[in-house]
Amino acid sequence: MFKKLLCVFLLCPFWGMAQNYTLKQLATGKNTSMRGLSVVSDSIAWVSGSNGYVGKTLNGGKTWEWVQPKGYEKLDFRDIEAFDKLKAIVVNAGSPAYVLSTIDGGKTWREVYKNTDSAIFLDGMGFWDAQQGIIFGDPIKNKMQLLKTVDGGLTWQDISAQLKKDLKAGEAGFAASGTTIRTAPDGKVWIATGGSTSNIYYSPNYGHRWKVYQCPIIQGENSTGPFSIAFFNNRKGIVVGGNYLKDKENTNNVLLTKNGGKSWFKPEKPVLGYRSAVEYVNEQLCFATGSSGTDVSTDGGKTWTNISTQNFNALQKAKKGSLVLLTGNRGQIYQLIYR
Repeated sequence: MFKKLLCVFLLCPFWGMAQNYTLKQLATGKNTSMRGLSVVSDSIAWVSGSNGYVGKTLNGGKTWEWVQPKGYEKLDFRDIEAFDKLKAIVVNAGSPAYVLSTIDGGKTWREVYKNTDSAIFLDGMGFWDAQQGIIFGDPIKNKMQLLKTVDGGLTWQDISAQLKKDLKAGEAGFAASGTTIRTAPDGKVWIATGGSTSNIYYSPNYGHRWKVYQCPIIQGENSTGPFSIAFFNNRKGIVVGGNYLKDKENTNNVLLTKNGGKSWFKPEKPVLGYRSAVEYVNEQLCFATGSSGTDVSTDGGKTWTNISTQNFNALQKAKKGSLVLLTGNRGQIYQLIYR
């Protein structure tokens, strides 16, 4: 009896590790580096990237339709927000800055915002619901650029003045995966900045008022800081990043919060290297990915285990469903299968 109990005791630590993780290639070879990703359901997903490419699947990634919005073929679409198989909004990085919208599945696109300021650089986008959304960008004259829509993306208003605090010299956002901004359905929004200093900008009421929390992740250089944030609820969250020029280093590049970003603490075991995207699958299961690999956590981010060293930019779970997709360079789209 004692031997049986000892055997069970010794096997217990491996039960939690018995889950298998597989990366399944869905697409590759397209001349685009993709950082925009919006997984609507287990069937519908949209991607966006450089050279003006936008891709869409209606069957869980088995086949993809590709378009290049006419007149915008040279843009780098760093973020995309999709609502169903017909409607999506894309944002490019750099100047001029554009926001394009489609309501017919990508057949035609409407320019709904344009900014020709030489300093404009939009970093990411989030939506609270089908009508209300927000975009943030790097500072112009020390003011973070903030755009808001209340009509489903048809028009965008500049609300930058509502954030009273100026950004410090060298402080900006990273357009690495469109996830340095996160929204919650009740009007909450978090924005992470890096570079010379790192902060979390938080609004509880659709961007009307803001609070600023220090984020003690690696910072101080223009290549360092947070590159992605994720929140399971209004209190529990994860931030990942690092130094993208030293992507195999993992010095202070993942932190956790239990109070909505007010304070942060280090996990017991960090991710393997620089990470540009992090996502909750459920309260315990989390994934993080970047140019030096992908990691999994089965305890809510406390400890991380590397499952791949393949290069990816973005990772996202379906808004309604369990499908998890990753995107990268050369048109690479993969499904992360977890059992």
